[in-house]
Amino acid sequence: MSYQSVFNATATAIKGGAVPLAAPIEGQQSIMATVLCCNCGVPIDGTSGLSMCYDCIKLSVDITEGIQRESTLNFCRNCERFLRPPNQWTVAQLESRELLALCLKRLKGLSKVRLIDASFIWTEPHSRRIKVKLTVQGEAFVNTIIQQSFEVEYIVVATQCPDCAKSFTANTWRATVQIRQKVPHKRTFFYLEQLILKHNAHRDTISIQETKDGLDFFYSQKNHAVKMLDFLSAVAPIRTKTSSELISMDTHTSVRSYKFTYSVELVPICKDDLVCLPKKLARASGNISQLVLCSRIGNSVHLVDPATLDMTDLQPTTYWRTPFTTLNTSANLTEFIVLDIELTGLTKGKLALADATIARSSDMGRNDNTYYVRTHLGGILHPGDTVLGYFLSNVNFNHELWDTLDQRNVPDVVLVKKSYPRRKKNKGRNWKLRRMAKEYNEMEDQGNSMSSKQRQLEADKVERDYELFLQELEEDPELRGTINLYKQGNSQNSNVQKTRVSGMEGVETAEPAAEPEEDYEMSGVDKMETDNHVDNEEDDDEEAEGESLPDIGLEELLDEIDELTLEDGYHSD
Repeated sequence: MSYQSVFNATATAIKGGAVPLAAPIEGQQSIMATVLCCNCGVPIDGTSGLSMCYDCIKLSVDITEGIQRESTLNFCRNCERFLRPPNQWTVAQLESRELLALCLKRLKGLSKVRLIDASFIWTEPHSRRIKVKLTVQGEAFVNTIIQQSFEVEYIVVATQCPDCAKSFTANTWRATVQIRQKVPHKRTFFYLEQLILKHNAHRDTISIQETKDGLDFFYSQKNHAVKMLDFLSAVAPIRTKTSSELISMDTHTSVRSYKFTYSVELVPICKDDLVCLPKKLARASGNISQLVLCSRIGNSVHLVDPATLDMTDLQPTTYWRTPFTTLNTSANLTEFIVLDIELTGLTKGKLALADATIARSSDMGRNDNTYYVRTHLGGILHPGDTVLGYFLSNVNFNHELWDTLDQRNVPDVVLVKKSYPRRKKNKGRNWKLRRMAKEYNEMEDQGNSMSSKQRQLEADKVERDYELFLQELEEDPELRGTINLYKQGNSQNSNVQKTRVSGMEGVETAEPAAEPEEDYEMSGVDKMETDNHVDNEEDDDEEAEGESLPDIGLEELLDEIDELTLEDGYHSD
């Protein structure tokens, strides 16, 4: 048999499986075929079909080609919002998730690769530069995925958003809410201001103006004003009147543009006011006595009879059907000394009925005139305490409802609340309040043609009202619980410290805070003008203050304002 025939037969047998191939020797590892990298000479897998190693591919191939390395961000200096294309302006804090999402959307070509990670690189806040480090994956060759990182720099370009541009021109608002209350003080608005700030109800305002009798809120849209009305009706007894004015009309499309004005009037009854109800209304309110005290103000007026602890809620709609004025206000409170007190055993909530023997502070050392009264403050009064009340003995009010009372049943004194020593002016408070940065209505001022002396007197009166409001916060834990109070920080003696917040507010230092509770009171912050109170010894005052004035713990105060206003957008001009 020839050599060629043997070779053909062997090949045929191997192909048919008759002759097995040589098996690898037991214990011997199979050797993978390798080639050298054409760039650095490192051995690589020869079966992959690549001529370069992974590191050399990363150095020689750029998968980020076509992705922007520089971009711009439009930023409005007035409202401190960023432009989200095409025409949406949004609030985004530095190094926040919102700002990172905005930066990524501004990059062109990022959709060609897979984004793995993105993070901010710290830059100087005033440099107007924002740097972002990106890590992406992409295909360099067929079946070859590599990962690379690069930096993108954004230039913050200052511009002006359309809303701010409109706010600097005349007649740009489309709706206004005018809040008024016919009382001789502004303590109601001080408290209402704190409620608005706590619930951030002023967020959509484009301007806030302070007038002699109240506040005006201006809005660019009607629905924003309606939201404010809903908030006011939930926290205060009000009535609303609406008016509209036609600005322009397109005769071709019949499209009209209106301005809407909402006039809001608060019920002119404040906390601690003495109220004389009409007979018909008193009978309809559970047959309560006509002579009652206003205990607090919510979305209704809460009244209490200090002689029986009977309570009733006066709804705004009921009041406006038969409006009446208060008999006496907290500005006319008189100071008394508690000589003796005896509980009757009747209690309702925090109120306890008691019989008290009292004497006027001005009569101490002059005569022996004492008064035996029934009061609802039995739970907090003790012999030796000072208490404020209305002195009704030998008094005659020029009030039509006063004449309807049976004078034989009118008490000599109606006690209102316990009195505490006043705080020294040079003694700082450990807390502060936020304040709204309001504009003053100069047109109204020009119309009144007030002299500089009259303006100064008016400013002093507002300052006194504000101080009385702060004193009320010190003494009333229930009132403090409805608003936010902040830690004073290092500058305890400073009275005003303003910072721009959300374009419309500022931060003003106020003073002491107190224990949180459920219900809140409207203004009526008792105007304690204790003309008869004699405190001549400063040392004794300070000791008494430390013993009697309620302490305000740090647990009742929130942290510094610049750490808490991020939801509004913290702004520093």
